[in-house]
Amino acid sequence: MTDFFELYDVLIDGISSDAVVTDTLIGECWTAVQTQHHFGMAMTTPVDTAPRMIYRDYTGMGLKELALASKSWNLTEAGFGMAALNAYYNTPQRLDALNAYEPFDKYCTDGVDLCGKHIGVVGHLNMPQSVYEQAASVRILERSPRPGDYPDSACDWLIPQCDVVIMTASTLVNKTLPHLLELSRNAYTILAGPSCPMCPQLLNFGIDRIAGLVITNVEGMKDKIRREISGPPYNMGKPFLLSKERL
Repeated sequence: MTDFFELYDVLIDGISSDAVVTDTLIGECWTAVQTQHHFGMAMTTPVDTAPRMIYRDYTGMGLKELALASKSWNLTEAGFGMAALNAYYNTPQRLDALNAYEPFDKYCTDGVDLCGKHIGVVGHLNMPQSVYEQAASVRILERSPRPGDYPDSACDWLIPQCDVVIMTASTLVNKTLPHLLELSRNAYTILAGPSCPMCPQLLNFGIDRIAGLVITNVEGMKDKIRREISGPPYNMGKPFLLSKERL
């Protein structure tokens, strides 16, 4: 990828809306952005060290203007930028128009031949047990590794050995996705998780599938964020899947 931010620019340029931000929320797990007709979220990344791109209140700002913050190296701010992007892309109307609803029990790996394959998983994702039963190996790379995980610094060594690479979409927030895609160029790649934008153009960047979440219970999700209720947010919406095979 010659231009590090090309993928982000495609997402930002694709916003054709003059929507204005009406509310923002940040919790331990999720960051959210709302307009009159949109709601999106991304994983919270509590790294507030680098200078911010935006120093004024997000409320009243154009959704596209806030989406520019997805390119920020202040990762807390970048979470708001990605949530703004997802507010535009991840809507029930787009889910229906793209015929992209995918039941969670199938989700991101249904139909992918995993038998005997070496699988790399970037981040702790809720993977179906069948993935572990079929694969020759499943190795998890994590920035905060648990027992049995590899640290994310092992990605340059481990990922080129994998046949399938499944990456959390929070890699969009922390800016590791462009390099991970370079490392995965010979693998089948899946970008997954609630931070994932429902944008078919992502499939032009070496991603074979994108799987994420459209929030349909907005008030329930906002309450979950405010009250720091733990657990996956999938009961607050509908999962989606876009793939090259379906386009």
